[in-house]
Amino acid sequence: MERNQKSVRMLIITCLLIILVRASTANDSSLRMCGTWRHGNASQTLKYDLKTGCEKIEISASESTLSIQGSITAKCTQSSSINLDLNPLENQSQFCVFWDPLLDLLIVQVNGQKHTLCPPNGLQGSCCTHFSQEDQENAALYGIANGSIHGDIIRHDVVGKYTFRGDSIDCKKELCDEASMKPNGANMIEEAVMKSNTTGQVNLLCAQSKVIEMDDGFTGLSFTLQAPRNTNRTPTVYLPSCLKSKSRRKSKVVCTYYKNKTLFQGGSSDAVLLDDIVGLSVENETIKNLPEPVKIRFHHSSIPLNHSRRCVSWDTKEDINVTWRYDGCTTVDINEGETECHCNHLTYFAILVQVEQKATVRHLKALTFITAVGCALSLVSCLVLFYWLCKRRGKKTQISLVHRGLVVAIFLLCLFFILTGTLANVGNEIVCKITGSLLHYALLCTLCWMAMEVFHTFLLIRKVFNSTLPTWIFYLGGFGLPVLLVGILLSIGDIYGKRSIVPSDDVHNPYHMCWMLKNDKSLLAHYIINVGLLAVVVSSGAVMLFVVVREIRNRPDWKKIHVAFLSIWGLTCLFGTTWGLGFLDFGPLSEAILFLFCIINSLQGFFLMLRYYALDRMKNDDRSISDRSSSASSKQQMLQTHEKS
Repeated sequence: MERNQKSVRMLIITCLLIILVRASTANDSSLRMCGTWRHGNASQTLKYDLKTGCEKIEISASESTLSIQGSITAKCTQSSSINLDLNPLENQSQFCVFWDPLLDLLIVQVNGQKHTLCPPNGLQGSCCTHFSQEDQENAALYGIANGSIHGDIIRHDVVGKYTFRGDSIDCKKELCDEASMKPNGANMIEEAVMKSNTTGQVNLLCAQSKVIEMDDGFTGLSFTLQAPRNTNRTPTVYLPSCLKSKSRRKSKVVCTYYKNKTLFQGGSSDAVLLDDIVGLSVENETIKNLPEPVKIRFHHSSIPLNHSRRCVSWDTKEDINVTWRYDGCTTVDINEGETECHCNHLTYFAILVQVEQKATVRHLKALTFITAVGCALSLVSCLVLFYWLCKRRGKKTQISLVHRGLVVAIFLLCLFFILTGTLANVGNEIVCKITGSLLHYALLCTLCWMAMEVFHTFLLIRKVFNSTLPTWIFYLGGFGLPVLLVGILLSIGDIYGKRSIVPSDDVHNPYHMCWMLKNDKSLLAHYIINVGLLAVVVSSGAVMLFVVVREIRNRPDWKKIHVAFLSIWGLTCLFGTTWGLGFLDFGPLSEAILFLFCIINSLQGFFLMLRYYALDRMKNDDRSISDRSSSASSKQQMLQTHEKS
């Protein structure tokens, strides 16, 4: 009774194994059948007879012959035999039969020696796959032992012939379906196209590929990718000559165009990918840091001006999951409907345009008008103040010379700010680049001269109102240091140019100005140089303002309110403390602070002129009072002398 139960259990387990093996075989599009060929000591032969169609494939073995025959290929028709160079002292050989229906590829490997019976012949549409195992013919001495399918043992004993029957399917469709379910599906498609042993156009349901062969005479190539149905314009690709490796005589590059995002789900959730995606790969090579970039121009629907576009890439060798990176690619906005990506790397990757919400500026028109009017008024004020500083008594004193340097810097800043909008609209790229660099130079000069004012005031206080430092040192710091900084940025390149600022109430009419561009290099330079220098000036100016007020607060004339107000306000403008409002542009009061920042700082030249005018007038009033007092005392002394006499 127990033996019968064990026999039933073994029968059930055997049936389950057979079902699992057949199920695994039926679900694999390719076929890999391996085993041990037991043969005699005489010469051995590989015999094959392959025909087109989709019926069955028979793999059999005898004392001297390993035979592959059947009707499974799409285009390959081969019938011949190959003499095998096997070891005559051994009576068995390991072999494998590999069939890839997508490529129409059939390879037989015997003791490590590969024999390609059907070479790759493009990607096949209708192909024979999903093989199911039929009954085997048993053998006694010679045949196939340890037969396996995809590594799973079918039978350990010796079998004379294995028979597998296939089904006809659409292999291209199955490739797209399988790729859509894998994280590296795009890479899987490009590898299949690369192995297809074809050049020219390769069409799939999910992608369109173009295979280009580069030889020694390759000088670069520009082409437009073939469009799928219902597509008006497709990307244009430029391959530079440096893409061809000098160490290889020939190499292939595959350019694949994906019209949908099915294979690229994931990545950043705060941005939206455009539909068009392009993948580029070179056969058996990893290409990075190209001296001349690959260029891909995308044609897309019009993108609103309050959105930004950036080219990104996904390197499937570094990131298994979809990870879009900005490294190695620069974005060139051709117009609202065209974007060009310049990339210096070419591994398995996809280039695309990323759309993300761009910050707009509220009340831009009002702020621009206020700033322009304030700059115009400061421009005239600086001219008057400079003339007055040159004509007044003691015009060659160090205090007067330092003040003149600040006045010149503010004059240049106001002048170039007024010109930047006009030149951005009417000038070309070179003019805008020069204007942007000059505007940046004027801004840095203004901040540096404010720092010089703080430093000079510190020296006056420490030296008891007598500074012995040479004046040229102040001019070197005020005008020389900005030349060095702007020169470094110009040598780096791609820093200055035409910049668009989008108003929130009218996104289709942006304000153009010649300034620092909005890219990674420009933003880094802005935060290190502009924001860093501004933070130093504002903090040191606030400290020096506190020190000066504490030093002179006990003077008799400070008891007058208007004198105290003019002194504090004048020193605040002189030391650049008002520029600190730029750090407070957040929270519910951000709009009010932004208006105050534009009004106060655009009128800085006007405020400085008022300060010097008020101080000069107070000095003249004090001098006239002093003169009257001395005249009255002289008359009184004369009267007293006359009475005594």
